[in-house]
Amino acid sequence: MPSPNDRKYSRTHEWVKIEGAGAIIGISDHAQEALGDITFVEMPAVGKKLTKGKEFGVIESVKAASDLYAPVSGEVGEINGSLTTSPEVINQSAWDKGWIIKLQNVNPADAGDLMDGPAYDAFLATEE
Repeated sequence: MPSPNDRKYSRTHEWVKIEGAGAIIGISDHAQEALGDITFVEMPAVGKKLTKGKEFGVIESVKAASDLYAPVSGEVGEINGSLTTSPEVINQSAWDKGWIIKLQNVNPADAGDLMDGPAYDAFLATEE
């Protein structure tokens, strides 16, 4: 299945969906497949300011632990609280219910150097 083209993608497999001055961030379907069964997600506190390209959390699975990196800068406005008790939601719905955080005060221009869906899919093809 092709990656949705309504969001942008980083080389570290996070996606961002810009909505005005806000943004939703998650990991790609490819990333959740590579990780396997997700067992824990460490998320930042609401109000924390994130810097593009810097670590904002950790995602753990039965296979590995991976850092999460902010694809854009902004302030954490909401975390996906359901992931604290059911992190496997990311495995089941990486594009929708498995979002990780929502940011506010985002500069949409931050996403300018990220990949669109077709470019991300082409990037994945070169990784395999």
